Amino acid sequence: MKKRIAALKRKTKETEISVKLLIEGQGDSKIDTGIGILDHMLELFAFHGLFDLQITARGDLKVDIHHTNEDIGIVLGDVFKKALGDKKGIRRFGSISVPMEDVVANVVVDLSGRGFFKGITLERNCQLAIEDASGYSLEYANHFFEALAKRLGMNLDIRLTSINPDLHTNLEPIFKALGIALDQATQIDPRRKGIPSTKGVID
Repeated sequence: MKKRIAALKRKTKETEISVKLLIEGQGDSKIDTGIGILDHMLELFAFHGLFDLQITARGDLKVDIHHTNEDIGIVLGDVFKKALGDKKGIRRFGSISVPMEDVVANVVVDLSGRGFFKGITLERNCQLAIEDASGYSLEYANHFFEALAKRLGMNLDIRLTSINPDLHTNLEPIFKALGIALDQATQIDPRRKGIPSTKGVID
């Protein structure tokens, strides 16, 4: 099978981002976004999804994290969409539950062409205001996932069973689970001869 690979660059007045992706990879990554915790989470995403992923980003971090964080999601979504092409033969759906300490992240994806993400759902009454020293938070993660889902054309559902006081403990199982679920969804099913939609197209 031809390897699905893509590379994209995006430059605005606020950010400059370069992303290279190999779907049929080994989980190797080289990530430098200027946002330390996001670098680590994207490394986990690539490792557990078995994607080879390179990301370089420079942004107006002296202002805040927002533009860089969101634009990385935009370009990552675009590069996955480009690498997947017409999506012939893909499984399309993926789902997994990943635990870390008292947190369980449940992630479900559908590469339907219709990007949708409503935010991380908390199955217990918890607050989302946890952040690390850089200012990164679950709300910033929401912005990243929304950009990724919309640009890729992915219906994305993320649920946490509880919130841990440590941001890392909440984010790590989410990014691991997203990598695994997206790996499932992008795999080729040898039984599927065409596009996995009764419409005959996923755009």
